[in-house]
Amino acid sequence: MEFDMVGIDAAIANAFRRILLAEVPTMATEKVFIYSNTSIVQDEVLAHRLGLIPIKADPRLFEYRNTGEESAEEEGSEIDTIQLQLKIKCSRNPRASKDSSDPRELYLNHMVYSKDIKWVPIGNQADVFADCCIGPVHDDILIAQLRPGQELDIVMHCVKGIGKDHAKFSPVATASYRLLPEITLLEVVEGEKAERLKQCFSRGVIDLEDINGTKVAKVVNSRLDTCSREVLRHSDLKNVVKLGRVRDHFIFTVESTGILPPDVLVTEAIKVLVAKCQRFLNELDSTAME
Repeated sequence: MEFDMVGIDAAIANAFRRILLAEVPTMATEKVFIYSNTSIVQDEVLAHRLGLIPIKADPRLFEYRNTGEESAEEEGSEIDTIQLQLKIKCSRNPRASKDSSDPRELYLNHMVYSKDIKWVPIGNQADVFADCCIGPVHDDILIAQLRPGQELDIVMHCVKGIGKDHAKFSPVATASYRLLPEITLLEVVEGEKAERLKQCFSRGVIDLEDINGTKVAKVVNSRLDTCSREVLRHSDLKNVVKLGRVRDHFIFTVESTGILPPDVLVTEAIKVLVAKCQRFLNELDSTAME
């Protein structure tokens, strides 16, 4: 999603970016119980790979897990934990041709994908989340490759967390912003000179207008400019154009991992910032009263 923030300070824009990256909660695999792993992938590497798979579950419907309790070390409840299971075994394909050397034909279940991870409801989760399809966001994430006789038997516990604690909880693949480019022509640019000026910028930034049979350069959409400054390489063009940025106009780009839509993530980030401001005001009020 791309949207504009206009009339704010850079510090506020950066606050939104940092909150999107590190403080909007999601659900991710926290504990991996490996009962059997006879693949060539080491247990710790496998656990790390499973932890980074985005889990499609609305974090707003869950509570943070209380890590202070000893009893909560291994067991989770329906309000704070999602349980997933990965149980798969590779075997030879009895229908494969004798001359084949393709593993896809020779073996069954030799490629373990995220689609093989199944949700195991805890307590009343099957009823509460009957309309939700809890599981990995993407079905085609390769986890491991197996050969006949090798198997994986794993149980995962997913909990609510924020990117500040671990990158696996970050809800965005990227969240960035840039200032709106501002391009101003200081004089009329015509003919061959206008053609070269157009080539100096990204497509759609400069257009040529026909005025009395002469091609005249005109700035159409400075937003599309990538700020390459190629025009400065031309001695006869660098003084006819002024390049700049609008200091209080930010173009945000938010790319979600698929757990929540980008517009929901931005809304949640705004709520987090509002809550921070409210806590700060409350602290000021309590200090003033003392």
